[in-house]
Amino acid sequence: MRSQPERVAGLPVRWRPRAAPLEPVAVAGVGAVARALGQRALLADDATLAAWSGAAGPDVLVLLGAEASLPWVEGVVYLGRDPLAPALLLPCALEPEVAVSLLERALLAGQGDSPLAVLPASGQLVPVGAAQPVVRASLDAWLGTEAAT
Repeated sequence: MRSQPERVAGLPVRWRPRAAPLEPVAVAGVGAVARALGQRALLADDATLAAWSGAAGPDVLVLLGAEASLPWVEGVVYLGRDPLAPALLLPCALEPEVAVSLLERALLAGQGDSPLAVLPASGQLVPVGAAQPVVRASLDAWLGTEAAT
C-alpha cells in the first residue's frame, strides 16, 4: 500500500530516497528545530555568520552557505540544487517521484521565478531569492520574535 503524498504548496508530491544525494548548499528548520538552528547559528563567529545568507519567516529558518560551514542540530534538513530544477532547493536525500523539472515548473507558476526552498515534511515553500547576509542582531531579533509566539 502506498503512503499518502506530502502536500507542498497544496500539490500532492510523493518523495523517495535519492540514489546519490545532492551537495548541501543550505540547511533549514521548522518550528522548534528552526529556533534551535538559530540558537546554534549564534554560536558561530562573525566571519562565519557573514558568509551565510538567510531567509526566515514565522516558524521557519533557512541558512545558505558553503557545505562545510552549515550548522547542524537534530531535525534539520539539508538542501541542495538538482541541475534539472536549479530554482529549487530540495532535500539532499530525497527526490520527488515526478520529474523534478515538472515540479519546479508547477511550484514556480504560483510563486514567480524566485528560488524556493522546498520543505516536504511541513509542506512549506520558502522564497530564498531575497536571502540576506546573516547578521547577529537580526538573528537575535528573529529568535526573540519566535520565542514570543
